[in-house]
Amino acid sequence: LGIDEVLIYCVNDGAVMSAWAESQGVPSDSIIKLMGDPYGELTEKLEMELTHAGPKGLGLINRCKRFALYIDNGEVKIVRVAEKEDDPAGDDEPDVTLAESMIEAIKELGGNEEL
Repeated sequence: LGIDEVLIYCVNDGAVMSAWAESQGVPSDSIIKLMGDPYGELTEKLEMELTHAGPKGLGLINRCKRFALYIDNGEVKIVRVAEKEDDPAGDDEPDVTLAESMIEAIKELGGNEEL
């Protein structure tokens, strides 16, 4: 599919994200990079703030929706958000944001069939 880089980020700090990458066995030279958004600035710019009352009522503030983007040469081509009325955080059904789903969506755009 010609993927150069896979970025995974959370509203968290870089130290936590580095530890998470290490615990998942992501080598430092991998195309997969885990990054922190400690102040939620990227989340806000992307308009992916989790604002539903349910998670906020549990003390989960300044959180990010579960989402995946496919960006090609600076242009957002695919946006997938795993949220439903009864699952605003997308924890129960994250399928649309998982790698398999994104690969299929990229293929549908005319990407390389080999992956």
